[in-house]
Amino acid sequence: MTKKWLEMRLAVPDHAVDLVSQSLTELGCTGVIAAEKSLDTFVAPAPEKLGNDPMVRAYFPYPENPEQLCRIVSEQLSALAGIYPELAQPRFDYRELADHDWASDWQQHFPPFKVGRRLLIHPSWIEHRVVGDEVVLTLDPGQAFGTGTHATTGLCLDALAELFDGSKPPQRILDVGTGSGILAMAAAALGAETVMACDIDEVSCQVATDNVKQNNLTEKICITDSSLEEIPGSYDLVLANILAAENLRLGSLLVEHLLPGGTLILSGILIEQEQQVLDGFAVYPLTLSAINHRDEWTCIVYRRHE
Repeated sequence: MTKKWLEMRLAVPDHAVDLVSQSLTELGCTGVIAAEKSLDTFVAPAPEKLGNDPMVRAYFPYPENPEQLCRIVSEQLSALAGIYPELAQPRFDYRELADHDWASDWQQHFPPFKVGRRLLIHPSWIEHRVVGDEVVLTLDPGQAFGTGTHATTGLCLDALAELFDGSKPPQRILDVGTGSGILAMAAAALGAETVMACDIDEVSCQVATDNVKQNNLTEKICITDSSLEEIPGSYDLVLANILAAENLRLGSLLVEHLLPGGTLILSGILIEQEQQVLDGFAVYPLTLSAINHRDEWTCIVYRRHE
């Protein structure tokens, strides 16, 4: 039987997208896409319904009572009005969506693209012939976050490519919140010996596992739904492309898993949250190596003291 999804489309102020996405995830949302309505691949709702705000599309396993879920979402967003008054009366609608619809939507905005000097990422529905020392990854994101086209993932990929072009590339890597597995696969393809990729979402783990198999990287990458607290070992590189609040919450664990001299890459951070994250990580034995920006997002790179 084809699994059904509920696609909820919400008008959200640009500056509130991050917090709204986090709230939706807490309610069971398994995927969020934020985009201007003009770029939306779906038929947009009537302007009088959603106004001119950026649209957030959230995906839930189809509930027994969609109206009840909508009421819960409305109450959750209204509770954020103390921070963002525009959310006092949330505006949204929803529709039923089948699995094949989701896959088709992804195909409309996931072109092949190059990262750094060697890495090229392309979807399975487009063929590519390897040129020179090029490293090629085939990726089908499915319901998991992370195609590399989003600024946060792109920033992490750029940081990865730079590390592997350096004199001492990392060999043992931990990818926290792996999503589609794109960062774990990029690290393995570029030369890492082992990669531990974790995500507490079962759908993400399955998508990542499928992508790893498709790229013949199962010997290098372990996918797990274990929490960070349960993962053993220390690593040359720790990647955390997650929300700013989660980076801060997991800060001590991220650093504990990092070997002396190792690199920590943090992303999923809005520029307006950058100083908050810098302040939060100032208590750890880390040296700031780089801060990079793309669109409204920040990627922070640290090196642990020897």
